[in-house]
Amino acid sequence: MSDDKRVRPLPERKESFARKQAGLGRGIFAGEPRGSGPPNRHGMPKLPPGQRQVSNWPVLDLGVVPRVDRAEWRLEIDGLVEHPTALGWDEFLSLPQTDDVSDFHCVTTWSRMDLAWRGVRFRDLMARVVPRPEAAHVLTTGYDVDPSSGEAYTTNLSLEDAMEPDVLLVHTVDGAPLPAEHGGPCRMITPRLYAWKGAKWIRRITLTEESHAGCWERRGYSHTAYPWYEDRYNRG
Repeated sequence: MSDDKRVRPLPERKESFARKQAGLGRGIFAGEPRGSGPPNRHGMPKLPPGQRQVSNWPVLDLGVVPRVDRAEWRLEIDGLVEHPTALGWDEFLSLPQTDDVSDFHCVTTWSRMDLAWRGVRFRDLMARVVPRPEAAHVLTTGYDVDPSSGEAYTTNLSLEDAMEPDVLLVHTVDGAPLPAEHGGPCRMITPRLYAWKGAKWIRRITLTEESHAGCWERRGYSHTAYPWYEDRYNRG
């Protein structure tokens, strides 16, 4: 197949789309929060702007679904922390467990409401490792790898946003183990940010002083990703 007819890898296609949308002024951080529906528990409209509510749970990934055995799963926490650590599955489950119900907003314009999660609060993990004073950002890494480049999935967010009480590393959803296609055995969720900021199949959390762009951020997606500001893409 000639180069002009080849099917471009997913990251390349998403980058092209993101940069085109940003160039048209779409999905760029808005000045005031918007949305529709009654206020949620954070005082924001239930449905962010540009989103549609769905009853199913669409699957989005890099084109691969890693199968991670719980006996082999490890979570490393490193970078600017006083006590770098690595947790196995049993150690992870021995940590304080939190139940919470929150909404899930995907940057591809769909939202699924009122998912019941069980997992470990990010802030409880931080209490264990103790961030250093200069730590301001988080880079998370998943077990999934882009088949076109060999790049592991990463995403970034501020430490302040990660410390919100509803940011969890979850292993259970709606009373059942988190399915592999949705990031099981463990993924991070970020209800106040677009969902790509919560890495599926999470394996590493690194605290840094400066922000380090992850997989989609390097391809034109927002570093902050606030749904009620329709903060989808980076300008320029």
